[in-house]
Amino acid sequence: MLVLLPPSEGKAASGRGAPLKPESLSLPGLAEARAAVLDELVELCTADEEKAREVLGLSEGLRGEITKNVELRTAGTRPAGEIYTGVLYDALDLASLDAAAKRRAGKSLLVFSGLWGAVRVGDRIPTYRCSMGVKLPGLGALGAYWRDPMARVMPQAAGDGLVLDLRSSAYTAAWKPKGEVAQRTASVRVLHSQLVDGVEKRSVVSHFNKATKGRMVRDLLVSGARPKGPAELVETLRGLGYVVEAEAPARAGRAWSLDVVVTEIH
Repeated sequence: MLVLLPPSEGKAASGRGAPLKPESLSLPGLAEARAAVLDELVELCTADEEKAREVLGLSEGLRGEITKNVELRTAGTRPAGEIYTGVLYDALDLASLDAAAKRRAGKSLLVFSGLWGAVRVGDRIPTYRCSMGVKLPGLGALGAYWRDPMARVMPQAAGDGLVLDLRSSAYTAAWKPKGEVAQRTASVRVLHSQLVDGVEKRSVVSHFNKATKGRMVRDLLVSGARPKGPAELVETLRGLGYVVEAEAPARAGRAWSLDVVVTEIH
């Protein structure tokens, strides 16, 4: 099983470990594309702080994020699973997993990134600020920039098992499963169900959507479940106590759509 995750806007401070070693990152087929984004991002943030703030969409209060990008090549690093914070990662709580679940996380979790393309949670990276929605002056919109490199490496990364896609829309732009891979891909959204004047109303709540996805991934890792495809994933999640509604694709070569329905927000 390969689980595709979004990163988090907020990130922990860079660690005290050795500086970035690009050659050590997973998915080495992305090395050239990563180097191009890294070069332009560092150059932009070094040369013109005001332009960098505009390009990165940062408020005045976040001006300090630009310095982090300037220091990307020299800052300390820590595992990506520690760098990414926020609601989903708080709920996932990688640090508290037992050894077996941590090994499964290292093999199955892939975090998409505007800067790196995608990294595994064990890859050592510095903290940075560069979302997939950024449009760099030289490379253009990163969602579009990453499509060709990701199309070359992701089918191999996906292997022959289930692909569980929990990315937000900005990050799905970088890679959309096609053909045979799509047929074993399940895209999940979380819906909050509540009764309003006796009528059920469903809505997407961003904060809770992320928290539920984090808990769901954690439960799958702890259980050791290995669903081989979307249909088996549905049964696995139901066995873990989730209310799941599934929609098989109408045509071959399309991903499954799964709705996880919740009644309590926490």
